[in-house]
Amino acid sequence: MARPAEAFGAAETLLAQSPDPRTASIAHQAKGIVLRDSGRAAEAIAELRRAVRLAGRSGDSERTADVEATLGLTLGLAGRAAEGLTALDHAVALSNGIHSGRVLMRRGYLLRVLGRYDEALADLRRAVKVLRTGGDRLWEARSRTHRFLVYAALGQATRADRDLVIAEQLLTAEGQDLESAMAVHNRADLAYQRGDLPEALGFLDEAGARYAALQTSWPSLAIDRSAVLLAAGLAGEALASAEEALANETGNGTATADLLFAAAQAAQAAGQAALAGERAAAAAELFRRQGRKSWQARASFVVLQSRYDAGQRGARLSTQAGRVADRLDELHSAEAASAHLFAGRLAAEVGRRDDADRHLATAARFRRRGPAYGHAAGWLAEALRAEGRGATAATLIACRRGLQAAGDHQRSLAAPELRAHAAAYGTELAALAQRHAVRRGDARMLLRWSELWRAGALAVPPVHGPDDRELAGELAALRNITARLNESAPGPATDRLLTDRTRLESAIRSRTRRLAARPTSTPTTSGDLEELLGGLGEHRLVELTEVDGELFAISVVGRRVRMHRVGPVAAAVREIELARFMLRRLARGRPPARALEALETAGKRLQQVLLGPAAADLHRGNPSGPVVVVPTARLQSAPWAMLPALGAVPLTVAPSAALWLKAGRTKAPSRRRVALVVGPGLDGSGSELELINKGYPDAITLLDQSATAEAALAALDGAWTAHIAAHGIFRTDNPLFSNFTLHDGPLTIYDLGRLRRAPQRLVLSSCESGVAAAVGADELLGVVSALVPLGTASLLASVVPVNDAATAGLMVDFHEHLRGGASFGTALRAVRASIADDPVMLATALSFVALGC
Repeated sequence: MARPAEAFGAAETLLAQSPDPRTASIAHQAKGIVLRDSGRAAEAIAELRRAVRLAGRSGDSERTADVEATLGLTLGLAGRAAEGLTALDHAVALSNGIHSGRVLMRRGYLLRVLGRYDEALADLRRAVKVLRTGGDRLWEARSRTHRFLVYAALGQATRADRDLVIAEQLLTAEGQDLESAMAVHNRADLAYQRGDLPEALGFLDEAGARYAALQTSWPSLAIDRSAVLLAAGLAGEALASAEEALANETGNGTATADLLFAAAQAAQAAGQAALAGERAAAAAELFRRQGRKSWQARASFVVLQSRYDAGQRGARLSTQAGRVADRLDELHSAEAASAHLFAGRLAAEVGRRDDADRHLATAARFRRRGPAYGHAAGWLAEALRAEGRGATAATLIACRRGLQAAGDHQRSLAAPELRAHAAAYGTELAALAQRHAVRRGDARMLLRWSELWRAGALAVPPVHGPDDRELAGELAALRNITARLNESAPGPATDRLLTDRTRLESAIRSRTRRLAARPTSTPTTSGDLEELLGGLGEHRLVELTEVDGELFAISVVGRRVRMHRVGPVAAAVREIELARFMLRRLARGRPPARALEALETAGKRLQQVLLGPAAADLHRGNPSGPVVVVPTARLQSAPWAMLPALGAVPLTVAPSAALWLKAGRTKAPSRRRVALVVGPGLDGSGSELELINKGYPDAITLLDQSATAEAALAALDGAWTAHIAAHGIFRTDNPLFSNFTLHDGPLTIYDLGRLRRAPQRLVLSSCESGVAAAVGADELLGVVSALVPLGTASLLASVVPVNDAATAGLMVDFHEHLRGGASFGTALRAVRASIADDPVMLATALSFVALGC
């Protein structure tokens, strides 16, 4: 167990010497254990049957009991539960003293896997007592490890933690490398049960590294990683982890069944109903054959969810869901709350009000129980239950408390990626309240609830990482590899570099996800409508929100708030893509005939699907005054200045009105330091920098070989105004690896996250620097997600690839207006007005958006 590969080789060497039956029995048993733990069940069983026969020939009853217990456990883990338990029962009858404790531990192990927790606990308690009394510290540690898992499954965290601490101490003292790694693995489970997902991911990474060093694989590592990733909202990655492990698993043992179930859960969360149903049905059948009734019920729940997601409805599905929920509740399953929430919804759909209320009431019990990431689901059940009774006030109270719980979970995560994906139930809670607002035609209520949950990840205080030397080293290595890839021709060397880049990116993601958030009680957004209305001043606000696939525009002019139904969100997304395509085409520098007219026509279409009737509201009050647009995450990359109602006014785009208000209150640093950074290969960059630099005589200027990533970060940190002119790449596969090309390679968003304080004002003269991926609960992943929490109040960025030469001239004019005291929105409007007759220049100006304040 300490060094499996070494043990296997030693056993084969011993067997080659034709040892006596008792010694040969031990060697075959050792080989069987290593084969079993490597997933080679059939070979393991064959070795262990030889060991049983040889033990019988030796006449040593204790030896026979010991190896028969190993065979029984192996049969059970291979899915032959009845046969395995028969062998284990026989072994218990044969054993006595310390040996009985070892056999009881194995039987308790199998009973735990089968979900027979009460029987498992009885065996493991006896085993711990016998082994502790007999002074067998190693087997006592093993028994405590399995008892820990039973306690954890039953939700008895204090007892579980005590067993795990003692087991880890004993295993370390005994020099058991593999089982020490398993103890670290078990710590991940405990962290997961507490709701500390970053710590759980850290322990899983550490356990994985230890397993790899011992040249052994552990299927449960992929299962547990999948569960933690699911809790963090990363369903796609959870599915990939489970599917990869499943592809490497052979046979129909318990590990295969567990991996099928993990893949089914992840596929369901990822919206792949067909795959979820296929995997869950296969898992349920294996669980049935293995006699694992509680696991069979869990898999049946996923089967029902997949049928619902595939479009199945009706009273029969509702009845089945209710039965499964009740069964999971009886079994104290972790899925009981979700199952009752599901059953309650289905019962409400078919008009079974009493059943719906019962199931939702059961699910609502978990609003204050269990891990923090599950509390929002309990509040959602409470809100749905209140809605079923027609109790609007109670519904909204539950929604507000649920959003607070979801926000608490979000703030517990440090990595921007985890925060953005977290707390999916928060979206449902906000949507429930927004539907009430739409039905009532209450614009103020709709605005308040849209703000309560919008862009929560960007409001979380940053976790500083500038002193993480290992992360800095990995990012530097990534720059080096990327620079070499850009210079290499296709071939084996390039393939190796691509492999190294993938490995490094994976390590960087893992490292940042393990960061623990700083404790904070700061709410995501206050939802104080009066504070927002009072803070707008001369600005007019248009906030967009999605309700059941429909786009609504909320306009605020003066203190008058109006709500307008605009149309399908899908139509708006499609029109944005067409407009961005037009701008990309013009950026090439060869505009077609009547290009200006085409831009105008496209802008009118865009306005119709994005603002609809709300555009008319902007002509009221001060028609030339500044406008703040707050789009949904999916609409964030629109070229907003193309809209006729917005093209001639100072325009700012913000992830939420609360964040815009906060940005406007940011005080300028006492030292107004300016940083100018120019990457290689840009047309007109030299003259651009020279002209901009004239206006900032004391600026820190980085050009050519001086424009390295570390030098740029040092210059940007805490700057008042910064300008980066560089080729930009937006990574749709992983937005946080989007980057700007500098002399020594790419400066990624992960690099920007290492700043202690981002520049207060930042100009990004770069392609697609303003594009962000829409994820999770109307959240963004991109430059905005890195810089806004770190203090950037105003940001100029593009939403499409731009013309380098045209951009250079535009940036010179933009900075001239900034130095005159203009805001980003006012400066950008002035630039657009001065080039209205040049299609390429105008398209370039329209490609840039002023973000923040």
